Parts: sequence; C-alpha cells; structure tokens
Amino acid sequence: MGPLKKITHNCKKATFLIEKKLIGRITLREHIELRIHLLGCSVCRVYKKQTGKINEMVRQFFYGSVKIDAGLDDTFKKDLQERIEKELNKK
Repeated sequence: MGPLKKITHNCKKATFLIEKKLIGRITLREHIELRIHLLGCSVCRVYKKQTGKINEMVRQFFYGSVKIDAGLDDTFKKDLQERIEKELNKK
C-alpha cells in the first residue's frame, strides 16, 4: 500500500471512529488510534469539530426547548417546483 493510500485509509478510519464516538463508545485501542491520528491530521481535527457542532445543532433542533422556524420560503418553493417540472417535461 502506497503512502497516499495509507494516509487516506487512516483518515477514513479516523472519521469512522469520530462518528462512532459521537453515537456510542469506542474501545481504548480505538481511542488511542484516533488521538494519535488527530495529532498529525489537521483535516480530521476540523472534521471532528464540525461534526460535533452539527450534531449539537441537530440535537438542539429536535430536542431543545427553543423551537427554530426552519423552512423554505414560498418563493423558493415555487421556483424549485417549476425547475423540477421543467426537467421532468424534457424527457
């Protein structure tokens, strides 16, 4: 396995472990592997930070006491519907 594939493989494993840790527990070995990888990979550190923030926002959205009015405005919906119909009518 070449050096680039090895790095890619390690990042794939690291992102898997980051996600696994957010939804449950990881083993001590996995924790150590993840920590070592994060020490040397700034991309995965950013991924970990962003994923944590996204999960926190989703949790607040669904379970928080403050309800956020999230939705598309009517103009956007109408435009999107027209674009969909236009694409469907091409065939």
